[in-house]
Amino acid sequence: MRSGYTHTKAVLYLLLAAVAFICLVPFYSMLITSTHANAEIASKLLLWPGTELANNYDRLVGSVNIWRGFANTVFVSVTATILNVYFAALAGFGFSKYRFRYRNFLFLFVLGTMMIPGQLGIIGFYKVMSMLQLTDTYWPLLLQSLYNAFGIFLMRQFADASIPDEIIESGRIDGCGEWRIFHRIVLPLMGPAIATLAIFSFIGKWNDFLTPMIILFDNDKQTLPVMIASVKSAFSSDFGAQYVGIAISVIPLLVFFAFMSKQIISGVAAGAVKG
Repeated sequence: MRSGYTHTKAVLYLLLAAVAFICLVPFYSMLITSTHANAEIASKLLLWPGTELANNYDRLVGSVNIWRGFANTVFVSVTATILNVYFAALAGFGFSKYRFRYRNFLFLFVLGTMMIPGQLGIIGFYKVMSMLQLTDTYWPLLLQSLYNAFGIFLMRQFADASIPDEIIESGRIDGCGEWRIFHRIVLPLMGPAIATLAIFSFIGKWNDFLTPMIILFDNDKQTLPVMIASVKSAFSSDFGAQYVGIAISVIPLLVFFAFMSKQIISGVAAGAVKG
């Protein structure tokens, strides 16, 4: 019996190691490719580091203001994530704990919008922003984050499962208003769901290419994805410089994901202990 358990555990570890290897290969390939010249990138499979990292970085910095784009992307992504998470939590809590007319119909309507690709509305979105004279500003990128159908669905499901009505009633009995209940009681309890949504929101906004390309005209206001895609030589794309830019852009994603993953794990562990 013990031998069978050991074999099962060994197979599980091998499977997890294989999955980890498959996940890490793209990152390794990205880092290795960023150290080679364009001719090598286009002609062969690269497995070992090269010597062109400094030259690729110099061409990247010479082509675009990469660190200005980095700062722009940090500002847009962090602000949009905060807005996205807050209003999704607010709406999800409202759908979960309040009874009002047409509640179920409105929630189904919110879910229905998830089936419509966002790209279909980009022309209308641009026209509205142009009429409001908000083009070439960050407002359109931030206003998009006020509504997130998936986030509302996630928050409502979490509130239904993890926030008892008795806690809310206790807050009302103690004299707390609805806003204070939401900020002091509900938001802390929604920690794991907030961390999960924050990961999706931050990664989505960080990698957003289409909306900044259409809305922003000033090159100094552009975000990283647009700047990296615009790195070109006289006749072709400069892949070496682009890979350096991609490597720079991936670092904040990994840091943010690692931090939020700890919040999710700590929240789940705390719930398990309480249970």
